[in-house]
Order: sequence, then structure tokens, then C-alpha cells
Amino acid sequence: MKLDEQVITRAIIERFSKKLLDNLSLDVAVVGGGPAGLVAAYYLARGGCKVALFERKLSIGGGMWGGGMMFNEIVVQEEGKRILDVFKIGCRKFKTGYYTADSVETVSTLCSCAAKAGVTIFNLMSVEDVMVRDNRVTGVVINWTAVEMSSLHVDPLCVKAKFVIDATGHPIEVIKVIERKVDAELLTPSGKVEGEKSMWADVAERTTLENTREAFPGVYVAGMSANATFGNFRMGPIFGGMLLSGEKAAKLIMQRLKKKGK
Repeated sequence: MKLDEQVITRAIIERFSKKLLDNLSLDVAVVGGGPAGLVAAYYLARGGCKVALFERKLSIGGGMWGGGMMFNEIVVQEEGKRILDVFKIGCRKFKTGYYTADSVETVSTLCSCAAKAGVTIFNLMSVEDVMVRDNRVTGVVINWTAVEMSSLHVDPLCVKAKFVIDATGHPIEVIKVIERKVDAELLTPSGKVEGEKSMWADVAERTTLENTREAFPGVYVAGMSANATFGNFRMGPIFGGMLLSGEKAAKLIMQRLKKKGK
């Protein structure tokens, strides 16, 4: 068969355009493709929600790829192992309560499972703003990451969403936009971003899950975004809390959607 470059080009443009058009109105927009975002998106899609995930980088997976200091192994505790088992990710016991997994296998499996569950993943897209109506976030404002990095004056596009998950990790990109631009308080003790504290894995793993909740009407925080928003410690290359946080965020939102009759 003789290949035609124009057909190849048309196939990419038409199929991507359809994919984008099909995701302009969502049940949930997940911002950030790290472990918490991927797990949340997976469970939401499995639960029948229309979900798209927006990742500003070329690669999906966040900081999990590099394990600890580029040693591509991660650690999960007993509770987090349950999530790895759901995704059939191999892990090995190191000591009582500690399990290790290959970071590349973990990330690639989470990505694949999310996509196969029905999550539409858009990489190289940044969320630069939100839409707010009646003191509630109703969607996200997207642009190409290359536009953002180049500081080009190119107007963005909008995606409507019933709920948004900020899973952007340490930068809490969605929450900081809300804090900076919306004339309303966050659902934190001070009404503002409480800020991330230094490393304390034992406390951080617990509080990551506790802080996974609504941080502004319509916006939930998951993973390290939860601790950065509500003010607690970072945990480093142990990822059980991140995985469990994604699961919790999905469950909380599905309960809300069910009450509203989705």
C-alpha cells in the first residue's frame, strides 16, 4: 500500500478535533496527570462519569517517573498496596508495612488503565484560568503549554465541567488561580492557601487523605495539592497517600453527582 502524507495529516487533525469537541462539556475535569489525578480519573470513568484529564507536560505521570532522586522505585505502605493490587501492578515487600514497585511500570499501567476505562487524556495542555458563576467553578480555561512557555498572546478556549479536581501537586495551579483572581474565599481555615510544609512522610501520608476534599465550590484537591492547599507536610517518594487520595476524590465527587442526578 502506498502511503499518502495528506491522509496521515488529515487523520490526525480530524480525529483530534473530534476528541476535543467531544470533551467540551464534562462531568469532571481532572487537572494534572500524576498518580492522584490518574487514579481519580480512572475511578470516575469506571463509575460512568465523563472525564477528561489535562496535563501540561508531554509525559503523563507527574513525579512518580523518577521515584526517589531518579532511583526509579517507589514505596507504598500497606494501605496503598491495595490500590496497586487493583491495577495489577507488581510490588514486593521490603519490610513489614513497606512495599516497593517499579515506578515506570506503575505510571505506565495507571495511564493505560485510565485510558481504557474511558478517560480522555490531553497532554501538553495547561489550565490557565477557571470559569466561575455564582461563586462556583463551572469549568476550566485551557491553552497549549507551548503558548504559556513562550509567553505568546494567544487566547485560550473553555471546557465546561460540573466538577474540577486540582491534582497539579506542589504548584496547586488551579487553586492559586482561584485565590488570585476570584473575589471569594477558599474553604480553608484562613480562606487562602495554607501552604506546603517540609518533609514528614508519616504525617503527610495521613493528612493527604484527610485534606482530599472540596477546596472551593466545585473544585476538589487531591494528592500533594491537598496538603499544599490546606497546609501540611510533603511526603517524598512514598505514594500510597497519593493513590488513596485519588480514589477518595473520585468517590466524593460521584456521591455529589449522584445526588444531583448527574
